[in-house]
Amino acid sequence: MNTFSGSGTGVRSKSLVLTAMIFAVAMTFIDQTIVSIAAPTIQHDLGLSSSGMQWAINAYLLTLAALFAFGGRLADIAGHRRMAVLGVIIFAGASAMCGFTPKGSAAEAWLVAFRAAQGAGGAIMFPAAIAIVVVTFDLHSRGRALALFFGIAGALTAIGPIAGGFLIEWTWRAIFWINVPVALIALVLIAISKPANEARPAPMDYRGLALIASGVGLSVFGFQQSALWGWSNLAIWASIAVGLVLLVVFFMVERRTESPLINVRIFENRTFLVENIILGVAMMAFIPVFFFAAIYGQIALAENAKTASLLILYFFLGFVVCAQIGGRMLDRIGAKAPVVLGSALAAVGFGLWASKATDLDVGAQVIYIVMAGAGMGLMLGQANTDAINRASRYSYGEATGITQTVRNYGASLGFAILGTLLINRFKSAVTSSLTGKGLPHAVASAQASKIAGPQGGTGNPADIPAFIRADFATAIRDVLYGMAIIMAVAAFVALRGLKRGVQEEPEVAGTRFTDRVIGEDQSTGLDTI
Repeated sequence: MNTFSGSGTGVRSKSLVLTAMIFAVAMTFIDQTIVSIAAPTIQHDLGLSSSGMQWAINAYLLTLAALFAFGGRLADIAGHRRMAVLGVIIFAGASAMCGFTPKGSAAEAWLVAFRAAQGAGGAIMFPAAIAIVVVTFDLHSRGRALALFFGIAGALTAIGPIAGGFLIEWTWRAIFWINVPVALIALVLIAISKPANEARPAPMDYRGLALIASGVGLSVFGFQQSALWGWSNLAIWASIAVGLVLLVVFFMVERRTESPLINVRIFENRTFLVENIILGVAMMAFIPVFFFAAIYGQIALAENAKTASLLILYFFLGFVVCAQIGGRMLDRIGAKAPVVLGSALAAVGFGLWASKATDLDVGAQVIYIVMAGAGMGLMLGQANTDAINRASRYSYGEATGITQTVRNYGASLGFAILGTLLINRFKSAVTSSLTGKGLPHAVASAQASKIAGPQGGTGNPADIPAFIRADFATAIRDVLYGMAIIMAVAAFVALRGLKRGVQEEPEVAGTRFTDRVIGEDQSTGLDTI
């Protein structure tokens, strides 16, 4: 028999609950990008190897992606508020330990281990936080609430590199320690607001956990390492292939499991499936754009890391404003309009930004950077919210675990594809430039490979030769065109796959989302694009 514990009666203020959850997840979003900016400083200070530093970055993202599904199911089983608090404590504790990384032979293992612990804390915390927000707000005000939630979360992802640029001027350890006061604020706000602690006790599917964690972990690892090892390395293809096979096995096993980690029949719901496809596609551009914009500013524009990261603020400006507009559109007319229009606007913005990237004039690019950010803000949170709305209140954590796994998977794939495109186009452009300067093609190609390689550091941006700056801008131009194509695909999928209409609240009592008729979307059919 299904059981239910907890209620919303203890919620003193919806806005206070929302604020508490924003502070709770703030750390996870900042950490997606902030460590990359401080990586050279950390590596030098601790004497880490290049591969060790790369693992310190990847361990967090890898663990986060692999354990999201587990975190979502755990939140529904053990209670949303309980898991949000536990996740905050684990994340903050691991962050503090990262900041205390000792110098010497133990540094590498210490940092990688606690970065992985951060990812585990984030995977437990985030689905629970989303579930709390969704339960707190009714269906027709949920769009605005989650628009604010995802708008600020997206802004924090963008602010990560900027904050990192300032904090490392004091000490790189501060990029981890800053999470501790943020966590304390979150815990105090949770204690005051007392959000619902809804739970539906059930057995944990550890077999499913092992399969999905291994499948996601191996395939994401393959994507992460592709830029370092190259696509010709058989280990890359083996890792991705084995990971995908394990995910297929996971899907088949879950269909026959009585209490599965993920009830995969939810994907028979057309809207849930389409929204997850859109999220996976869009995240191929959304997370990578922050990294590529920052290095474009440093190499092509010859700015220091702190100044270069300010480019991201233009993107954030458009994102946060249009995220609120998109949330209101979702509440009023449904998800199709903001998702289609936002994806299309982002595609146009990225395309126009690309057309100006080789001019090396920031002023000419600003409006298009804002446009790309506005498009992403208009669609991203709305696609996420519409997907979660397909679940019953007893499965919001599980649905969030699915959407976040898809989002992280898409971001990893985007980094792999766009990173490979960047390196290959940069190498080709540099080879042509060096050949034009009189170097034999073989020598020019060897030099270009060294310059364009993942470990080909640039030193002081002011010392970068003009032709290298121009060649890198050419490579970034093609990456931005790639992002435009990615978002055009998202727009097409949304246009063809989503239904018009405002969703109605599912009539479900005490059941997981797949206990009702799968594939049945509650839409009024009243809205138009």
